[in-house]
Amino acid sequence: MTGAVNFFSKHKHVISYGFSLAILLFLLKWLEIRFVIINYALEIYIAAIAILFTSLGIWLALKLTSPKTIVVEKEVFTQSENTFFSNEKEIEKLGISKRELEVLQLISAGFSNQEIADHLFVSLNTIKTHSSNLFGKMEVKSRTQATDKAKRLNIIEK
Repeated sequence: MTGAVNFFSKHKHVISYGFSLAILLFLLKWLEIRFVIINYALEIYIAAIAILFTSLGIWLALKLTSPKTIVVEKEVFTQSENTFFSNEKEIEKLGISKRELEVLQLISAGFSNQEIADHLFVSLNTIKTHSSNLFGKMEVKSRTQATDKAKRLNIIEK
């Protein structure tokens, strides 16, 4: 505490000059603002009204041009009571793998070998190999015969 009192007593002239200059500066700024407000009162009012109407215009434009929300109803399809169950015993009896079964389902849907390869993310040669294995296991010679036999045996949905 004595250090602070000692500091103020040492520098009392500097502190009093600084304080007086601060008061003088405050007084000059107050007079300047008062001068500006008195001399330019009309311009200040016009600017305030312009800002008010600009803000109002922006708000109104945003309200009027806001995007309209459109409610779209979706139809939800559920499986009927006639849910298809593949004949697992026949699939095991023929020795058809899961991948070969996928290929058979896509063949029955009418996809070409290239489309099946793209869909399953494998090469065209892999699809040809799976098709050939399917034809041998099912004892058929064409895609149509394979599809018909698979439907008859309830391996794929009719």
